[in-house]
Amino acid sequence: MKSTNPLCSPRFVLSFLLFAIAAAGGVAGAQISSFEHVVIVVQENRTPDNLFQGLCTSSAICSTHPTSSQYNLQTNNWLDNQQAGGVIQPLPAAINAGYDLSHSHSAFIKQCDQDSVSGVCRMDGGAAIPCSGTCPSQPQFRYVDNSTGILAPYLQIAGQYGWANFMFQTNQGPSFPAHQFIFGGTSAPSAADDAAGTYASENLLDSDSTAGCIAPAGTQVLEITPPDNENTYIYPCFEHNTLPDVLPANVTWRYYTPKAGSIWTAPAAINHICQPNQPTGGQCVGPMWMNNVDLKSADVLSDIGNCELRNVSWVIPTGQNSDHAGYNSAGGPAWVASIVNAIGQSACINPDGSSYWNSTAILILWDDWGGWYDHEAPTFLAQPFGDYQLGFRVPFIFVSAYTRAGLIENERHDFGSALRFVEHNFGVKLGILAFADARAKDDLSSFFNPKLTPRPFVTIPASKSAEFFLHDQSPPADPDDD
Repeated sequence: MKSTNPLCSPRFVLSFLLFAIAAAGGVAGAQISSFEHVVIVVQENRTPDNLFQGLCTSSAICSTHPTSSQYNLQTNNWLDNQQAGGVIQPLPAAINAGYDLSHSHSAFIKQCDQDSVSGVCRMDGGAAIPCSGTCPSQPQFRYVDNSTGILAPYLQIAGQYGWANFMFQTNQGPSFPAHQFIFGGTSAPSAADDAAGTYASENLLDSDSTAGCIAPAGTQVLEITPPDNENTYIYPCFEHNTLPDVLPANVTWRYYTPKAGSIWTAPAAINHICQPNQPTGGQCVGPMWMNNVDLKSADVLSDIGNCELRNVSWVIPTGQNSDHAGYNSAGGPAWVASIVNAIGQSACINPDGSSYWNSTAILILWDDWGGWYDHEAPTFLAQPFGDYQLGFRVPFIFVSAYTRAGLIENERHDFGSALRFVEHNFGVKLGILAFADARAKDDLSSFFNPKLTPRPFVTIPASKSAEFFLHDQSPPADPDDD
């Protein structure tokens, strides 16, 4: 049985001694040619305008037309075509406010409010997005209240490392297709469907159903086909290459997730990875699944502590530690900080003598906009992809020892950019999947400079530590059910 206490690992003790020896000889500070580890930490359902208002400590550092030293955040005069004068002043809300907003493709269309002449989103239709739960007035026009300091870990990580002013989700819809793009570059059922602009576009019709190739018979998900037709249904089991399929054989990977059939568990929807033991309603039993999918999110902390971190990791939170409004326990910022701290404080040494901190890139992104207001209009791709790509802006932070403190980056990115980063890092031809990785224009290389002397790690203060998450016995809730 795997130890849940990383401090008890003999390998940890040995690594600590090796770290001390290497540090004394200067090896731990050596430059790297590429990252040994890439950790993709996925959170949920937020926009920069909604979640990161706390970065705007003064008007001089926030602007809707930012320089390289300004955050692209709008703190007032949000656009609302239902209001006299067309603007509304945003109000605060708790990160775990007891309501949820639609973030379906139809909600995207409402909030976009596309100009028929220019083809550009007016970004003023948020008031038309449906709200469920205990909904306050103007629920879409809220930002997260940080009066208690709940967001402090996020704000410190953003301020200490690399912030993207223009990261957009690839898809114009919710979590199930978003995670397919983050893991494999497409939510299309096949490579031919992707080339034709046909994608799974929504979550499951039955929000309580199991997702992927183990879904019960009759489970359906909407798909979108050109030109913007969202009226056909498919079983949520697909077959095409994903990022792990094109990585070199010596590059290892792991997908940490709280549930096999969650809409967030992207590998479950890929047939050759899942290899279900029966046509519908079974279990994933394929060797890629059994060797690489871990059904306990906090095991990433154990693997870091035990010096067993894979080369590429996707980390999905439990519902309690996601940022999904109405479903979380406000644990998201501390959860993310615990992962960053575990890597930053690790005494593990790689075969080349580098430490985990000096050899790891941490990509922190949010899977979709969650129905919240954001002022920045997306750029649509050329047809046939433009009917469903790109989606709204989401937060993104790049963490590494080679990222300048306070870096603010103004290139336009989407989830395909993250895939290209992994491809480039491990020597894979850029765009090899021919999906979002091929359509993206950059590989996030502007967020780091591996020729720099690695920065020493500074601990991110948080209300909960890795020990809390490692020993938390709460039954894991789904990260998302809509």
